Amino acid sequence: MSHYLYLIRHGEQQDAEYGLPDGPLSERGKRQARAIAERLGGVPFTGAWHSPLTRAEDTARIMTERMPALESEPSALLMDCIPSGPTPDMPHSFEQFFGGVTPEQIEAGEAQMTDAVAEWMTPTHEDRHDLLITHNFVIGWFVRETFGAAPWRWMGVNQANCGLTIIRVRSAKPPVLITHNDLGHLPAELRTGLPVTQPY
Repeated sequence: MSHYLYLIRHGEQQDAEYGLPDGPLSERGKRQARAIAERLGGVPFTGAWHSPLTRAEDTARIMTERMPALESEPSALLMDCIPSGPTPDMPHSFEQFFGGVTPEQIEAGEAQMTDAVAEWMTPTHEDRHDLLITHNFVIGWFVRETFGAAPWRWMGVNQANCGLTIIRVRSAKPPVLITHNDLGHLPAELRTGLPVTQPY
């Protein structure tokens, strides 16, 4: 049996460029959420969960309005967090990121992601398709977990707003990354986190 996780980063936040910690979606973010809902409309989802933060909650609401058979539940395990702290093998270039991060934030993030992995990255006795609407660092941690990589490797695994990442959790074999940050459902003007002029 296979357990598929569909990981979605929330849509673009309104006024995110001003450094606000949370807020509603921008108009572009709303369009992104509608586009990913259209993309996933035919998936037989077993369940859906979202971070309680406003930008993720708004994304979940817009998506489920277009997927009437699906309801999304808030989960603190999908909150934005710092999944791990600096380690001796971490490249020095990442050290400045942790300048304003407290040990308490790191401890809370580590505990949260341990519980999130236990909740969703475990094999099941039946085929499952679970939708998780969350944040960049959380998705980075799930991808890191899939590869069994060093704890710091969630850093640099970036997900655009309403990009699609799919992980397949298997019973007798390691999990598989099916796709990461797929933006095929978004026209160019809705794609965030990419160079303005594409090199390809």
